[in-house]
This record gives sequence, structure tokens and C-alpha cells, in this order.
Amino acid sequence: MEEFTLEPGETITLAVRKHWVVFLLELLPFFLIALVPLFILSFAGGLTTVNPSFAVQFGGDLTLGNPYLRLGLGLFWLIIWTGAFNTFTRYYLDQWVITTTRIVDIHQYGFFDRHVSSFLLNHVQDITTDVNGVFPTMFGYGTLRVETAGDASQHFLMTGIPNPEQIRDLILREIAALHPSTNV
Repeated sequence: MEEFTLEPGETITLAVRKHWVVFLLELLPFFLIALVPLFILSFAGGLTTVNPSFAVQFGGDLTLGNPYLRLGLGLFWLIIWTGAFNTFTRYYLDQWVITTTRIVDIHQYGFFDRHVSSFLLNHVQDITTDVNGVFPTMFGYGTLRVETAGDASQHFLMTGIPNPEQIRDLILREIAALHPSTNV
């Protein structure tokens, strides 16, 4: 991994991203917004056949034969595509990496803004999972919250991850492996 280096004897146990359903739900608004101009043009075309003066009021040709309309539509779709690609970039680069000694949270905020933070497993105080709603229950994704102990306690939160209960159990097993004398 380029985002962080493994310590001697440390191995990656699991790297997890958001569930693919969450990714598709984040892309859905871009798809719907991209279709809006086509409906508007279809509606405007219907109005010009009923009332030809409508097209004259709005500058003439309201079809895809108008080069200015095509330019505006192309720019609109380029902006929508950029937003959708940013969503894909965040989906692909956001991840939690669970190693044998720590948890690393890699969060991509934009194209050129990444935040990497980690904490040791022996500082974990509480792990909470939440699966709320119809889609999360049907597709098996939810939220995992890990809190650390100490004066500067912090929490890591990852939403939309697949099988949060299994990931919680994996983290607890890794913590137990760090303290073999407490295993009963």
C-alpha cells in the first residue's frame, strides 16, 4: 500500500470498501439528472408542434440540430460526468484496512484530497454496528463505529460497509490475538 507502510511482522487481514449497492445509490442522482434535459427537449419539441410561436420566443430551434443547444447539453453532461466520476473515485479509494496490529482509515474527500489515519488495536474500547433500513437489511450493509480509549479518544466511522457484524468479529479476534493470555 502506498498510503501507509506496514510495520515489521504486521500483515493485512482485510481491506474493505463501501458496499456496491451504496455506490449505485450514490450514482443514481447523476443518472437521473443527466436524463432531465432529454425530457425537457422532448417536452419543448411537443410544444413547438402545438404552438410554433413558442420556439421563436426561446430563440428558434429547440432540437438537437441547434449547435448552441448541443454545446450547452454537452457542457451540462460533462459537469454531471465529473460529479459521477468523483463519486466513483471516492468509492474506489475510500477504504478501511484492518491489519494484525491496527486499523487504517483511508478517506478520499475529492480528486486531490486524501486523509489517512490509523490507531492501534490495543486502544480499541468499543465497537458498534448498525444496520438500519430495508436496503441495508436486504443487501447486508451497515455502519461500523470503532472508539478508542485514552485522553485523546477518537472514533472511526465507516458507513455502508458490507457485513459489518463479520468485520466487527474480525476486529475482536485480532484484538484477542494481541492479548493471548486473556483468551479463555
